[in-house]
Amino acid sequence: MKTTQHWGRWAVAGLVAALPSCGGAPSSTEQTTAIDSASLVSVPPVAPLANTLTAEETAAGYRLLFDGQSLAGWHTYKKDSATGWKIEGETLTTPGNTGDLVSNEEFENFELVFDWKITAGGNSGVFYFVDENPKYNNTFDSGPEYQLIDDNGYPDSLTNMQKSGANYDVHPPSSFKANPPGEWNTGKIVVNRGKIEHWLNGEKVVDYEYGSDDWKKRVAASKFAKWPYATPHTKGKLALQDHGHPVYFRNVKVKTL
Repeated sequence: MKTTQHWGRWAVAGLVAALPSCGGAPSSTEQTTAIDSASLVSVPPVAPLANTLTAEETAAGYRLLFDGQSLAGWHTYKKDSATGWKIEGETLTTPGNTGDLVSNEEFENFELVFDWKITAGGNSGVFYFVDENPKYNNTFDSGPEYQLIDDNGYPDSLTNMQKSGANYDVHPPSSFKANPPGEWNTGKIVVNRGKIEHWLNGEKVVDYEYGSDDWKKRVAASKFAKWPYATPHTKGKLALQDHGHPVYFRNVKVKTL
């Protein structure tokens, strides 16, 4: 009869337990070595590949805005192509002083997810509702900012409305969840018919209604009071800020709501 041999962890452990002890109790040099069954089958977990979508994400409607290989779909603010930003390994990065990177597409109701990290003392942000009207000079003239910054090591003093996850200078985060510089964080921006949320490392830290009376009051008390920013608009482009410091992004994905 043909038999199939299967050496699983229990079979090996059982075999060791069944071995006879020659000559009675083993000496100190003949001690039976216990086999850690867990070590026989321990396999390091396989991390998902960066800049790819899981089957679940694809089914949910996500698509990549950065494929890990090119700058397709992006350009430098008010220019025809992307300059200064580059790809290092699996990350989209700038050394600083190259200009903000802007999506070719406009977005209205969406969920944007992105991994980010900064260096010590660093500062950056992710903008939405950005308008490239020729009369505007900067992404932040028109677009709200999801703040990215070294909360504890930035050289200037910061208010809570200037810390990571904030709607910059308008809504402070409810808690401070950013990992230290050099470590990855996951941000999420949800825009759904005027209802806006900022998430940081799995926790919702900002929740507001764009264009509401409360929003108008807060904007009037901010640096944006007399800017185009103060006029709400329903859609615009996304932008990754170059604030003069190195910043890194990966797993940038979006779905339409």
